[in-house]
Amino acid sequence: MKQQLLQSNQVDINTESFGNPSDPAVLLIMGAMSSLDWWDTEFCERLAAAGRFVIRYDHRDLGQSVVYEPGTSNYTIADLADDAFGILDAYSIEKVNIMGMSLGGMIGQIMAIKHPERVRSLTILASSVFGSEQAELPQMDQEILDFHGKSASIDWNNREEAIAYLADGWEVLSGSKPFEKKRMYALAEREYTRAKQIQSRFNYMYLGGGEDYFDRMNEIRVPTIILHGTEDRALSFERGQALARAIPHAELVTLEGTGHELHTEDWDIIIDAIVRNSSMGE
Repeated sequence: MKQQLLQSNQVDINTESFGNPSDPAVLLIMGAMSSLDWWDTEFCERLAAAGRFVIRYDHRDLGQSVVYEPGTSNYTIADLADDAFGILDAYSIEKVNIMGMSLGGMIGQIMAIKHPERVRSLTILASSVFGSEQAELPQMDQEILDFHGKSASIDWNNREEAIAYLADGWEVLSGSKPFEKKRMYALAEREYTRAKQIQSRFNYMYLGGGEDYFDRMNEIRVPTIILHGTEDRALSFERGQALARAIPHAELVTLEGTGHELHTEDWDIIIDAIVRNSSMGE
């Protein structure tokens, strides 16, 4: 693993890479309020071992990337897509295979629409259509909203309390597969330890923009695989189905019993999808 702090889109973005730079590149784009830590190191290493050059990175307001005052809004989802293109420029990558989870899947859609010549393939996990149809689809489960409503009462200087909140947030998102408590607490501890300013993560509550890309999924022409859990209560399975219908020739891979999560029981399926999809894009 090699860490690199880059100037991307005129801001500092922290990246980590795995594997041989001469292999086909895969950019891992995580969801809102989630640092690169939630792409497990072992997951990245396994993907690299399958012959892919893997890059994970911290979005703005997360990890070691640029952070802003908590409670402020300084960028749009379109800016986050431009951050990702800046990473490609810094690594001298002309065309990339994108693996986006949740918000990361929407960023990937914008990238494939804005600069299709730079995207080889698009693999999307636990995400949604980007546009007007979102209002017609099932909304986020109230239990998830209630959990995050407690964030204001957390003492973020209390390491144990903060790590417990970060890890337990994933339990609320999980499906019927066993919650991997030990793993999630270890990842939460790494995120808390690395974060320059942990409370800045909540600036994602104010994230907007990207209207220029609404309802344009039919323009995406790259090989696309949609992976979605049947028990996703954050972005429902119906959203994955809608996305598969909206992107021409997209393949839908159903993850039975999976919630809004990157569960280790699904790693083989997900890695196979990325490798297979990126091979089609060559």
